[in-house]
Amino acid sequence: MIERQNYLKVKEHLKYLDEVLQLNPASVERYRFYLRHLLLWADDQNFRNVQTIRPTLPSYLASLPGKEGKGTLASASQKKIIDSSKRFFRWAKVTYPREMNNLPISWIDTLRRMRQPQLSSENVFVSLDEVQKIINTPVPENNLALLRDKAAAAMLFLSGMRASAFTTLPIEAVDLDNLRLRQWPELGVHTKNGKKATTFLLNIPEILGPVRQWDEFVRESLPGSSPWYAPIAHSWGDQFLSQDEPGKARSQALQKRLELLFSTANLDFKSAHKFRHGHAVYGLLHAQTMADYKAVSMNLMHESIEITDSTYAPMLSSDVQERIAGLSGKATSTPGDELEVFLNKLDRESQKKALMFIAGKLAQ
Repeated sequence: MIERQNYLKVKEHLKYLDEVLQLNPASVERYRFYLRHLLLWADDQNFRNVQTIRPTLPSYLASLPGKEGKGTLASASQKKIIDSSKRFFRWAKVTYPREMNNLPISWIDTLRRMRQPQLSSENVFVSLDEVQKIINTPVPENNLALLRDKAAAAMLFLSGMRASAFTTLPIEAVDLDNLRLRQWPELGVHTKNGKKATTFLLNIPEILGPVRQWDEFVRESLPGSSPWYAPIAHSWGDQFLSQDEPGKARSQALQKRLELLFSTANLDFKSAHKFRHGHAVYGLLHAQTMADYKAVSMNLMHESIEITDSTYAPMLSSDVQERIAGLSGKATSTPGDELEVFLNKLDRESQKKALMFIAGKLAQ
């Protein structure tokens, strides 16, 4: 049984996150989910004696079953619950100083996810080859839903958008002439944490075709405020675009449509988020400079390049293997060799400018 005072404190904390810190509703709901685990762990014991509860919070979380009862709770979920709990306890110490006086800050600081053996797992993402197979799979010309879904698969890979943003993206936010998308909440796009950004599509002509065809079709039939991934109505075997407002479970509907699409192409199903992974991996593998790497990170709407690196670096293991294997076959290079190669690539006029620049530096 959950201790009533614990419940009231968590409720007050969520109100603080909402009204004082002004977190968006989706973020507050995530904190509610994380702190529910804290309440269940503490059970009927008051938070003021929380350091005496056994098993400890990290041990308790490590013992919880994972999704669909398989394995254990995901490592990332355990970390988020513990981080949310630490934030809550620090807030509680300040808000209820007398009642929480016996809870040491040092105990709060020691909360951390239990160290666990790193399990071997294959990083899954949608490849360009898979997207090409999907869009090249023949479908009946009168099956509007499958034609839309093929365009969606290409768009998800080219854009790296989250499913929630993609399914709420209006037609007016898509600018294919400049390969530009306006992921703006004021246009109705449901981005993570309400972030706003103008992002860009990968310029891969072989899979841009279905996207352009669908874009032209919906623009002729629907107003700019309608979703680009438009709802489709059925009547007596016919399919047509609908101007009805999409339901709240639009992202889940997309997943079901993708399952059918993968099945039609005789491929193993991969979720919409795996297209985002595929976009990132493709971009990072083709990045030649740190500026390219940063551009990929920004296009994914990540707060920092560290997030991109920590999330997608493990997916580049095959590329790392190829590069390491190839090192032994390469001749040793020196800075002078690299400079000579660079200068030889310049045209005559650029070489003159480089010479003048170097002469000026030497004269200083």
